[in-house]
Amino acid sequence: MGLGSLVAGPFSETFGRNAVYAGSMAVFMIWIMASGLAPNFGAQITFRFLAGCSASTPLVCSGGSIADMYNRLEKTWSFPLYAITCFGGPMVGAVMGAYIGPSNAVSWRWTEWTVLISSGLVLVLVLLCMPETYGPLLLQWKAAHYRRITGDGRFRSEHEIVDATLFSRLKTSMTRPFLMLTEPIIMAMTLYITVVYIVIFTFLVGWPYIFEYTYGLDQGLANIVFVAMFAGTQINFAFVPLIYSMTARRVKHGGHDTSFKPEIRLWYAMFGAAVFVPVSLFWLGWTNFASISIWSAIFAVVVFGYGVTGIFICVYMYIIDSYEIYSASALTFVALIRYVVAGGITVVGIPLYENLGTHYALTILACISGVLAPIPYVLYHYGSWIRAKSRFAVSM
Repeated sequence: MGLGSLVAGPFSETFGRNAVYAGSMAVFMIWIMASGLAPNFGAQITFRFLAGCSASTPLVCSGGSIADMYNRLEKTWSFPLYAITCFGGPMVGAVMGAYIGPSNAVSWRWTEWTVLISSGLVLVLVLLCMPETYGPLLLQWKAAHYRRITGDGRFRSEHEIVDATLFSRLKTSMTRPFLMLTEPIIMAMTLYITVVYIVIFTFLVGWPYIFEYTYGLDQGLANIVFVAMFAGTQINFAFVPLIYSMTARRVKHGGHDTSFKPEIRLWYAMFGAAVFVPVSLFWLGWTNFASISIWSAIFAVVVFGYGVTGIFICVYMYIIDSYEIYSASALTFVALIRYVVAGGITVVGIPLYENLGTHYALTILACISGVLAPIPYVLYHYGSWIRAKSRFAVSM
């Protein structure tokens, strides 16, 4: 998914959002079908890797689409609604997969067919219901329409006025994410979300140790606990009206919707999310005993779900507001680093739990996330100064 983002984000800023959404979804479905038909484990791993590359589009282009459609005030509610809903998807999938795989009624391949069917439904919705939102492409289409109905060749969009070939435009789009590597905000947010994802992935690797081995649950029942994490993600909905009201007051004070600074997007993490991640891990780590009710662990998972979702919202919204039309390129680098690093680090997860036990393994994760917990609060006060160090924000 990290590698696929290198193509999805830049291509969406060249060919438009919808072409990339529809094209990548169609390719994703092909690889999922191939994975379901794979004759051996090696083939399935290969096809799943290719499917992951194709599935990266929403991770980087969704932020760009929302930046296209909504002003800053409207993004206060639109992006959280999108993010909270999407963040719950993996939890629901984990519950479904836990029962489909071991089932005697259907083949394990139905885990792939379920994804294929749902992806087909999404592709149909994209093709039938989703309009193009990328502003420069819409202007190009509008100019072409005026030339056609008037016969006047003077109507040109900015993209057409600039003397650039398709190859040069693609080259510019493909290199932009790497130019953003030097952006202080991108570096700070990438570090933050990458470490959070390392914690998430390593935490999930230990799921059997936490719930199956300690409490004697089977795989299906252990994965039902993901419903608790899903509930935690949904708690963030309760803060959307409050933060929208606070943002609206800031806008009213400034007089227009661009008056407030991107730092207010950090409120979602500052309202406890940044702190609750390490708290929930400490809580879970030191109550993970068979003699202590499993409900303690379940409530800790609820708190963890709330925390990681709030951090995800604040990181994405902060980057979207800082880079607007080029937020897809900015999110490309963030997605690449967090998935490559966090995905790679999971290989140490099982040895960590086996050698240290769940108590100390979760304590280490809590300490790591605790060290980074002050980042939203620091950026809230010093973010404007850090953004001023950007070499590309104005030119981009």
